[in-house]
Amino acid sequence: MHALSIPTWIIHVSSVIEWIAAIWLIWKYGEVIGNRAWGALSFGMLPALVSAMCACTWHFFENSKSLEWLVTLQASMTVIGNFTLFAAAWWIWRSTKTKDVENNPVSQNFVKSE
Repeated sequence: MHALSIPTWIIHVSSVIEWIAAIWLIWKYGEVIGNRAWGALSFGMLPALVSAMCACTWHFFENSKSLEWLVTLQASMTVIGNFTLFAAAWWIWRSTKTKDVENNPVSQNFVKSE
């Protein structure tokens, strides 16, 4: 546990807790507004959470050589998380465009005339 200073540990642990809270709040927000795309965002955040937990675990065990595979897993989860967050953001964007067309009569006339 001496691999990081106490203030650095506070930042690491609080970041993981904040990320968990953000996942939950985004999920609830999606339920409230009735848009499943926001639920996809909360799932898209999970690989980044796993990545953060890998980093904390590796540091907790003082960067043990036997746990170096966690560094590889962390990097992999970061890359996967970047793609899942991108996909979820795109899904949210697409869902708002669909609702814009449904709720705007001018847009409906434009779409029908094409």
